[in-house]
Amino acid sequence: MAELTRNKLTLMDLAKREDPNGDTAAIVEVLTEDNEILQDAIWTEGNDTFSNLSTQRSSLPSGTWRRINRGAGTEVSDTRQIVDTLGMLVSYAECDKTLADAAADPKAFRMSEASAFLEGLGQTLAEAMVYANGNIDPEQPTGLAPRLNTLSGTGTSKNTTLGCSGTGSDLTSVYLVNWSLNGTFMFYPRNQPNMGIKHQDLGEVTLEEYDSSGASTGRKFQGYRDYFEVKAGMAVKDPRTVGRVCNIETSGSSNLWSDDVMLNVMNRMKKRGQGSKAYCNGTVLAQIDSAVKDKTNVNFTSAEIFGVPVQHFRGVPIRRVDQILDTETQVS
Repeated sequence: MAELTRNKLTLMDLAKREDPNGDTAAIVEVLTEDNEILQDAIWTEGNDTFSNLSTQRSSLPSGTWRRINRGAGTEVSDTRQIVDTLGMLVSYAECDKTLADAAADPKAFRMSEASAFLEGLGQTLAEAMVYANGNIDPEQPTGLAPRLNTLSGTGTSKNTTLGCSGTGSDLTSVYLVNWSLNGTFMFYPRNQPNMGIKHQDLGEVTLEEYDSSGASTGRKFQGYRDYFEVKAGMAVKDPRTVGRVCNIETSGSSNLWSDDVMLNVMNRMKKRGQGSKAYCNGTVLAQIDSAVKDKTNVNFTSAEIFGVPVQHFRGVPIRRVDQILDTETQVS
């Protein structure tokens, strides 16, 4: 199996650029667990302090058929600017100093205690890349689903969202993304080290005791505190580099994932979807595996990503993202 080549910076590359104490690498490895969209996304510095401005061509000159001795008018193209904002995801980890100091390796013990926070940040970031809507929650970035929330029209109103005819609220989707600096990418604030990902050991601090209702008892004790921060936004510079196969039933035997719908979405995307990656949860992966069992299905091949065999559909890797829901509402 061939190893796919990569020529853009990802979170996996950041893992190789760890600080001497190894903190950054530990953060990245946990962030990418079971949410492969974090491994694939291209990251770059935003072109504004807390946002990224993209300019899209909205119309082109069409020209005029001219006769001899007849003139033609002048034309101009139109552009529009899109502003994507980022969100700041933070958390603190605390532990009792006496407990940590009793461990054979106090630092390793603290990192193991903090792993739950790291896992939670990773899941929240992956979920935001799919579902966050900065127009509703300004503190969050905007992910894929809010950008692909209506079914395609006809003619010039065609978009890259098509459904599998499922109804109700027990539905899921496959999201396709072509990660590139001219297509879709993740961004972090300007002049931020480590691509906007930060782990700060705040050292020994005085902690307060709280009762079961969350009220302070007034008692204090010594502990250790760690601070974790991710500043991230998503920019879709070219809307043809994202697509969605939606309204997939998560149970039963009808209105399941359809290779015909997938092909239709890909053909509406830039370069017919080539260079993209498809993201789905375990439910859809099981449906796709059932389709692969049909030995006459020529749409599927296999190749490796990061040394792991991955199923491909018409050259597009199918990647797992556990944060994609089985309870999406119907897209209409």
